[in-house]
Amino acid sequence: MTYANKSLDNSTSRSSEHLLRHLKTHGTCSTADLSKVLGVTSEAVRQQMVKLVEQDLVDSVVARSGVGRPKQLWQLTDSGHARFPDTHAQLTVQIIESVTQLFGQGGIDQVIELRGSQQLAEYQAQLASASSLAERVKRLANARDAEGYMARVESDGDDFLLIEDHCPICAAATKCQGFCASELSQFQMLMQGWGQVTREEHLLRGGRRCVYRIRKLADR
Repeated sequence: MTYANKSLDNSTSRSSEHLLRHLKTHGTCSTADLSKVLGVTSEAVRQQMVKLVEQDLVDSVVARSGVGRPKQLWQLTDSGHARFPDTHAQLTVQIIESVTQLFGQGGIDQVIELRGSQQLAEYQAQLASASSLAERVKRLANARDAEGYMARVESDGDDFLLIEDHCPICAAATKCQGFCASELSQFQMLMQGWGQVTREEHLLRGGRRCVYRIRKLADR
C-alpha cells in the first residue's frame, strides 16, 4: 500500500467514525444533514454509508411527509450502537448474577446503594463551588461525559436538559434497573435546593437516549 492510499484509508476511517458518532448523538439523519457535518458532497456521504451498511453498522429508513419524494434517513443498527463501549459488560453482568445468587436481591441492593453513595460524594466534590444552577448542571454533565455517557447540556426555555447519548453501563442497567433509579436519585440530591429533576427519556424504556429536565426553583 502506498503512503497516499494509506492516508486515504485513514481519512475514510475517521470520516466513518465521525458519521457513527453523529448518528449516535443526533439519531436518524438524512444524507444532506451528514453532508453538512462532514463538509463533503452527498455522493461522498452515500459511498461511506454503503460501506457502513455492508458492515451492519447503519441501515436506512424511508420517511414520507406530504407531497414530494420520500426521504432516505440513516440510523445506527444494534451493532452500530455496540461500537460505543459498554464498560466491561460481560464481567459486570456475571458479577451481578453472582451477587444475587449468593446474597439475594438484598445483596445487590446494598451494592447499588454503596456505589450510589460513593458516586454522589464524587459529584458533590466537583459541584461544591458552583454558584448557580447552570454551573452545577454543566459540571455534572462534564463529570458524566468523562465517565463515557456522552453527556451535554441544552437549554429549553428556563429549564436545562442534561442529555446522555450513551450508557457505558447499559448491560448492568439492563440486568438491574436499580442502577438507573440510583442515578436519578443522585441527580435529584445534587440539585436539591436549586432545581427539580425529572427524567423525560430513558434508554432502557425505548428512548434513544436518557434526558433529564432540571427546572429552576421559583425562589432561586
